[in-house]
Amino acid sequence: MYGVFLIAVLILTGGAIAFIGDRLGTKIGKKRLSILGLRPRHTSIIVTIITGAFITTLTFAVMAAASENVRTALFGMETLKQHMAEMQQNIEMAGQELQAARVEKEAADSALGRAKEDVEKLQAQQQELEAVSKELQAGNELLQREKEALQSEKDSLSAENLSLLADNGSLAENNEKLSKDNLNLEQNAQRLRDGLITMREGDITFRAGEILASGVIQGDRTQEAVEADLQSLAQLANRNVSARLGVNQTEQGLWIYQPEAEAAIKAIAESPQDMVVRIVAAGNLVRGEVVRASLELYKNSIIYASKELIIAKPYNLSRHDEEEAEMVAMDFLMNVNQAAVAKGILPDPIRGSVGVIEGAQFYNLVQNLQSCTDHIVLSAYARDATDAMGPLRIDFKLEPAQDADGIYPVK
Repeated sequence: MYGVFLIAVLILTGGAIAFIGDRLGTKIGKKRLSILGLRPRHTSIIVTIITGAFITTLTFAVMAAASENVRTALFGMETLKQHMAEMQQNIEMAGQELQAARVEKEAADSALGRAKEDVEKLQAQQQELEAVSKELQAGNELLQREKEALQSEKDSLSAENLSLLADNGSLAENNEKLSKDNLNLEQNAQRLRDGLITMREGDITFRAGEILASGVIQGDRTQEAVEADLQSLAQLANRNVSARLGVNQTEQGLWIYQPEAEAAIKAIAESPQDMVVRIVAAGNLVRGEVVRASLELYKNSIIYASKELIIAKPYNLSRHDEEEAEMVAMDFLMNVNQAAVAKGILPDPIRGSVGVIEGAQFYNLVQNLQSCTDHIVLSAYARDATDAMGPLRIDFKLEPAQDADGIYPVK
């Protein structure tokens, strides 16, 4: 728009000057004016030339006044050329810098690619680290719970440790007591070793396992009451030993291992039922030695009620003499003994018997067997209610044996 405006101004200015020059030339020509004594024709030519020059001058003046670029083109061309050279140099330098920048950009792009790869690797590592961190967090929570459990266990162990320390003092006292007992045992063992020769050649008054005394002690009571009954039973054993030896054993007394006695007292006190207590010889006892004994405990109960059948067994008698009758009687008594032991009556540890039978009773049984027919059934009944301690007292009954045709009568 600015160029169009400038062209329009030049056209109007040129036209106006041409019109004025034409009018001036016409007037000069008509008036036949002369400049510097020249002919009118020549004067008109000079006016025309001056007018043309004026037009050119005025054109450049107007253009220079109207446009800085025109002024620069007319008066600053050299400066413009120098500026353009400088600009070209700057452009070349800028091109070089651009090329360097491109190289740097390519290097930067390569570094950026590597950086992106590193970032991706770092992101992957970050994800792995986050997963590990979660696992560690879960592990820390588990460790915290275990730590709390261990702390609780530690507190419990501390309490137990205090209890054990308290028990340790008691154990130390018990240990001292056991040391004394051990010394006593060593002394007794030495006495036992010293008495082996005497035992081989001396007078054995009690065999190992022989009953010195026995009795029933009521259970489910205090240990003090049980201990009193056990002491009474020990006194009875002392009297029995004194009677056997013919000397008073009360002062010397029985020797029973104290822990064994305490365990027996505790067991009887805690038992819901009565207990049969046997004081038996701990070994073969030689006259003059300390009477060493041990305790045997058995649960007591009524094994046979009064008049209860113990056993019935058939026999076939052929000779009807005394020898055969005695053999049948002995065999039957052995079966009675076996049945009673199987039922729960405690046998004598030396003889193995559980009952007593009078000589007259045995003689009557033999006489009755001699007078029986060939086929009989011999039965034994408990005379009284009998507990596990015994002894078992029996009554005999002879009955004829029955067959398919009837019974065999007793003579």
